[in-house]
Amino acid sequence: MADKGKFYITTAIAYTSRKPHIGNSYEIVLTDAIARYKRLQGYDVFMLTGTDEHGQKIEEYAKEAGVTPKAYVDKVAGEIRGICDLLGTSYDGFIRTTDENHERVVQKIFKKLYDQGDIYKGTYEGMYCTPCESFWTESQLVDGKCPDCGREVKPAKEEAYFLKLSKYQKQLEEFIEANENFIYPEARKKEMLNNFIKPGLQDLCVSRTSFKWGIPVDFDDKHVVYVWLDALSNYITAIGYDPDGSSDMYKKYWPADVHIIGKDIVRFHTIYWPIMLMALGEPLPKQVFGHPWLLFGEDKMSKSRGNVIYADDLVELLGVDAVRYYLLSEMPYASDGSITYETIIERFNSDLANTLGNLVNRTIAMQNKYFDGVICEPTDCEAVDDELKQFALDTVKKVEKCFETYRVSDAIEAVLNLAKRSNKYIDETMPWALAKDEDKKARLGTVLYNLLEAIRFIAVLISPFMPETAEKIFAQMNCDIKDYDSLEGFGATKVGVKVGKAEALFQRIDADKMLEDIAKKQEEAQKAQAKPEIEGLAEIAFDDFAKVELRVAEITACEPIKKAKKLLKITVNDGTDTPRQIVSGIAPWYKPEDLIGKSVVIVANLKPAKLCGEMSNGMLLAGDVSEDDVKVLFVDGMPAGTKIR
Repeated sequence: MADKGKFYITTAIAYTSRKPHIGNSYEIVLTDAIARYKRLQGYDVFMLTGTDEHGQKIEEYAKEAGVTPKAYVDKVAGEIRGICDLLGTSYDGFIRTTDENHERVVQKIFKKLYDQGDIYKGTYEGMYCTPCESFWTESQLVDGKCPDCGREVKPAKEEAYFLKLSKYQKQLEEFIEANENFIYPEARKKEMLNNFIKPGLQDLCVSRTSFKWGIPVDFDDKHVVYVWLDALSNYITAIGYDPDGSSDMYKKYWPADVHIIGKDIVRFHTIYWPIMLMALGEPLPKQVFGHPWLLFGEDKMSKSRGNVIYADDLVELLGVDAVRYYLLSEMPYASDGSITYETIIERFNSDLANTLGNLVNRTIAMQNKYFDGVICEPTDCEAVDDELKQFALDTVKKVEKCFETYRVSDAIEAVLNLAKRSNKYIDETMPWALAKDEDKKARLGTVLYNLLEAIRFIAVLISPFMPETAEKIFAQMNCDIKDYDSLEGFGATKVGVKVGKAEALFQRIDADKMLEDIAKKQEEAQKAQAKPEIEGLAEIAFDDFAKVELRVAEITACEPIKKAKKLLKITVNDGTDTPRQIVSGIAPWYKPEDLIGKSVVIVANLKPAKLCGEMSNGMLLAGDVSEDDVKVLFVDGMPAGTKIR
């Protein structure tokens, strides 16, 4: 295969505040699929990912944990890299912003921009959001809160250095309008131009004095380099940029072909980052692709909402490739995607077990049954064969077209449609009927050859999405023709080769059992959060106990949850105007009709959690009378809303 040149692709670097959830993991899998596809096509690919490790938030988290900031980020960065590896991502570089070389070059970048007058010292006064590490003016706030995350902001005033965004505003605007594919999708481009650039850019704060966990400004030790100049520079420091003379690697790969980022940070990558590069005199990246979010149901995932799903938990349940498939296939091009345990199990069974897995399994099994596994030459062709062949060749073109604009979910759908068309071909040709007639032996061999070749097309095309599954298919076919060029024509599968043993790629999941097991684990985790399991009796301070709000509530409705035998969905009146729903694992001991009208004690300020698809906003108090007996604490006669102290 001819070398098609370089392709440099990056993810946004992950912030080391907490272990990333599956919504965060979507980006690395998406980027990996694009990188793998480009390698398959013959490009010299360099894929970069990594971690963003400085800032006030990290300093505060480390203090809460009783460790140094470096120890804190070392742990979280290890978790992030571990998830990248677990998900089978093929990154070529993993940068940490605490890397010695990155810190050294960022100091040089800061000094260069200061010396040429693009950074100047001033004073910042405004509203500051610690979680986002962003300053805002009063007019930018939404209902008095951070416009990005909706959290509280605090007044802040401090000496700071600023980058002259305003100096480069016109140049940036002209660049974006002249390069129509720079910001993708189109809606993000319009948002940046109309909402942020054309109204006028304010100079950007690029240093802080109110915390120490950052890269020191080497000529002014009161200051540390602020987040965006530090974090965004990773895309060039990782490949050898240096203001005093960059490496051959940098000259080879820069500018980046595409930055893959979440839609919430498009502004930083299409305004701050290009202006930094303009000020440095360096080329701008060719494209910034802002992907949508992966939601839990209809909500953004967050620990405070109790709806977080982690990649390692999903991989343990379903396997790496099933998780990769769901992430890549479920996310629409420009709107947010959704994930629930129910939908991922449904897609696993329908797409992977039924459509793809069944196709491969029965084709290999028939080849073994009818021809002792030996692949026959296709000598007896019919018109229906041509339809399958053309469908396979068209699928290659569709996938290629989809990847040109990073419509990865559409690309994977095209491959699945080839599997569906191949299953239809089995129904059309009925190999089992052909096998009964000795005169139809050549026709049967031709049909099975066409199926194996279609499956080989599928295996090559899914290798960027599900690399392990692709290799399993090649192994079952005993096939070593895996290159992209082999898809230019239909018929590269070798005749005379003996296929391997048919083995199920994906075993169907018992949805009810798995959902019940998940609900049980979630309930156990919720209990552990409320009452950590410790040896002996752990003393707590009165202030800690005072944080728990116990309240009397009357049960007004109760019903079982169909997919979880141990859970009841309970509605209570807790003395407020809004009914409260609680999910409780007391179904083995209580029937719904036994509970309606009863008054119970609830933990009213427990963090919400989602159990088997139902939100639980609190917890009932109950006693473990014995290993097999639980009794709810009833307080009939006490008015709903009464506080227990």
